[in-house]
Order: sequence, then structure tokens, then C-alpha cells
Amino acid sequence: MNVIWRNSVSCLRIKKVPHRYQSGSHPLVPLGSRILTDPAKVFEHNMWDHMKWSKEDEAAARKKVMENSAVRVLLEEQVKYESEASKYWDTFYKIHKNKFFKDRNWLLREFPEILPTDQKTKEKARELSWDYVETNATDCFSRMLCHTMSGKKSSGSSGSQSKPESDFLNLDSKEHRKVPLKMEFPGSKATFRILEVGCGAGNSVFPILNTLQDTPESFLYCCDFASRAVELVKSHSSYRAAQCCAFIHDICDDGSPYPFPDGILDVILLVFVLSSIHPDRMQGVVNRLSKLLKPGGMLLFRDYGRYDKTQLRFKRGHCLSENFYVRGDGTRAYFFTKGEVHNIFCMAGLDEKQNLVDRRLQVNRKKQVKIHRVWVQGKFQKPLHLLTS
Repeated sequence: MNVIWRNSVSCLRIKKVPHRYQSGSHPLVPLGSRILTDPAKVFEHNMWDHMKWSKEDEAAARKKVMENSAVRVLLEEQVKYESEASKYWDTFYKIHKNKFFKDRNWLLREFPEILPTDQKTKEKARELSWDYVETNATDCFSRMLCHTMSGKKSSGSSGSQSKPESDFLNLDSKEHRKVPLKMEFPGSKATFRILEVGCGAGNSVFPILNTLQDTPESFLYCCDFASRAVELVKSHSSYRAAQCCAFIHDICDDGSPYPFPDGILDVILLVFVLSSIHPDRMQGVVNRLSKLLKPGGMLLFRDYGRYDKTQLRFKRGHCLSENFYVRGDGTRAYFFTKGEVHNIFCMAGLDEKQNLVDRRLQVNRKKQVKIHRVWVQGKFQKPLHLLTS
């Protein structure tokens, strides 16, 4: 069979992967394989993977950040951006609808843990990896769920009581993967459950749903606190209520219930979401999400890294606090270090399985311009053992 060289490399690497949850610096398969070995060929492609920064690059980035954060947004304005966050995101989706971001076809390549481990889905995921398309540069500006202090509470009963985690310890048994509670809720009969936090217009939802269509035992929850975003997901032609539940939810409101009990999720997807939340609230958000996972469940994270071009391009007067900025449309963005990510998720009781900085070089071949992109990616697992207080 004739395949392009890049896909051949991917195939060889997949065979060498011993385990789904890879740790260490860079995983074998994810994050691409286009490595720049000859600087003279830098403008032959739009993006290069695993780029190393020179000391000059790092010094220039630090200097730029010092300059654009020297003037801070006035406190009263910061309060407005915090309290009216949902308003800014609703306006964003009113203007752009589902046209701003492209579907994240790279998602299953980076995070195979999203899918259940049955053979059919493995084969489907393998097919998708061969059809993998480079991450579109626009998607890297993803402005997903922004937290809010709107004060609105979700309707309905408060969160249902969850069964002690010991009931879920036998993860290999389908019998134990079903919720042992005598209650009905969306996805209650599923054996594999995923939650995407900050679903936006569904650019992650539908690539996942299209892959799960042959695995009816799987169920996808997705939420956003922007009502227009949830409406866009529900009105999409590929939305299937039998296998997906989209709902409005403010993840910063710890008292706002989810439409399912704690401790039942196999996977939580948190992609370009946490960066839009005020740094003081991040830990509380991750603590709450951790409670939703079953023992052995995975939280998959990807977001902006420190000194990404997005941070360097902010003008003076847009800095809210250290490494936290507001865009012209009122939405916000924080830029993480690997150490910060480690602390946030491990303090929530999760075990680090992967935590890396993904540095890429984006190239504008027409203008002969080189731009550094920086993201942080991590995989964090809820321990199988029970902790006693």
C-alpha cells in the first residue's frame, strides 16, 4: 500500500507505544513529526514541531512581556470584565457563530484517551490519525469557555449523591463501569462517559461524536456558560441527543449542579478553557472537576504557554495581572508555565501522566515571517486508590 512518508512514520511510531497514558517530555505519536533540521528550508512549510528557542529568542520574549504588562487595566474595569464575562462570550458567538474556529481534527491524535478501548474505536482512531491534518493556526487562538460571576444558578435539583468511589475500582468490568445508583440521567446507561468543558460551538464535540457513532455505550457531555454557544451545538446537524448532552454551565460556580452525579466520568477534556478564567479561581475549578472523575479517569489539558505569540502581541494597557490579559472583545487569556500546570492539577489530587511544553514555529511564507507558538499539554489521572482523611 502506498502511503505518504509522514503517515508511514506515524504508523511505525504507533506500534511502539506501549501504553495509552504516556509521560515524560515528548510522547512518541502526538504533537506532530515535522522537524526542522535544515534552517535553510524553514519556509518550505507553514509549521515546524518541537522547536528549540535560542537565548536571544527567550530574552526578547521576556522583554516584550515586561513592556506590555507595565501598564495594568484599572481595577474597576477588571471587575467589569469579571462580572460580565458571559456577556462578552455571548457577543462573541453572536458575531462569529460557528465560523471562527475549525474542527479540531487533531484532537484524537493528541488525546487517544478520549476514546474507549474497544477494538472498533481503536481502528477508527487509527484511520483518523492517518487522515490527520495540521492544526489550523486560527484554531490555536481558541477562546473557549470563560468563567463568570453572573450569579445565575442552573435550574433543577442540586447534584445527586454519588456512590463511594470503591464501587468503581474494578475498571475492567463493564458491570462496575455502569452507575450503581438507581437513578436516571442523560448517559446513565453508558459505560464510557466524556465531558468537554467549554465546548464553544462544538469544534471538539463533533469530531468526537463522529468517532463514537459506532460505540453506543459511550456518551459525551459538553458544557459552556455562553448560552449562544450551547444553542449552536444543539442546532448542529450532527448533534445526537441519544449520545450527547449539551448544557449551560458555569464551572466557576461550585454550587451549580451537573446533570450527572460525581465520580462517573472516564475523561474530562479541558482545552483552551482554563486560560480564560481568573487565576484566583483556577484551582477551585480543577478541584471540582476532579470530583467528577471516577478512579482511573483522565483529565486532558491543553492551553496557552508562557511567551506564546498571542501573549507577545498584546499592547500596553491590556494586562489585567501577571501573564493575564484582556482582548479587545472583552474575553481574557492567561499564559501558563509547565510548573504552574503541575501544581494546579496535582493539588487537585490528580497524578501527572504527561506535562510538556509544545513549542512550534509558525511560518508566513509569503511575508517571510517566523512566529513562535507555545502551548502546554498535560494528562492527569485520578488515583485508583482511595485517600483517607
